[in-house]
Amino acid sequence: MNVFGVDIGGTGIKGAPVDLERGDLTQERHKVLTPHPATPAAVADGVAQVIGHFGWTGPVGITFPGVVTGGITRTAANVDKDWVDMDAGKLLGERLGLPVTILNDADAAGVAEMTFGAGRGRKGTVILLTFGTGIGSAVFTDGRLVPNSELGHLELHGHDAEKHASSKAKEDEELSWPHWARRVQRYLAHVEMLFSPEAFIIGGGVSRKADKFVPLIEGVRAEIVPAGLQNNAGIVGAAMAAAGR
Repeated sequence: MNVFGVDIGGTGIKGAPVDLERGDLTQERHKVLTPHPATPAAVADGVAQVIGHFGWTGPVGITFPGVVTGGITRTAANVDKDWVDMDAGKLLGERLGLPVTILNDADAAGVAEMTFGAGRGRKGTVILLTFGTGIGSAVFTDGRLVPNSELGHLELHGHDAEKHASSKAKEDEELSWPHWARRVQRYLAHVEMLFSPEAFIIGGGVSRKADKFVPLIEGVRAEIVPAGLQNNAGIVGAAMAAAGR
């Protein structure tokens, strides 16, 4: 069974059809840059571009970088503030003319990882963290999701943790891998103190380079593993949501 997944991020909007039996993309994903300002109408146009590239006409799952409840986007940390309390499901459904399911981006990535990736078969508390424009999080207990956790906004050194330890912070401040790894280490230690997880799954685009920083992280008891689906996890999880999985 194939379903389309779209992952809206602070820098890019990407999507592809997904084979839900294998948890993998059936075609190479298509990506467009996230518009700035990332207003609802402009982002909806970007999503339409991605879907139009494939000529897709069925159900679509769409992730959003913020809290989503019942199709309503409640927060907007890295996109335009007009998204706050927007009926995004209705907006995107009308713009696309297709059945739409919308959910938090890290939750989507987490569900995909727990089903097909690095979290498969893991019990206890598992936390997926996506490092990108911000830091997204998905918390699982014995495979069950606690939705919309938003742990990237925990306070660290007087600021949102994502301002200090996201991969955007690494790029903006031109941090070396060891310097950035120390920041990630402090963040993981803080999350571990609060949740005592058995494992951290590291997702987002930076997961492709996990060998450059994960071995440098010390003093964290939980196992730290890179995401098996890497930066495709959000697309796969979005498609799963659209299929009711």
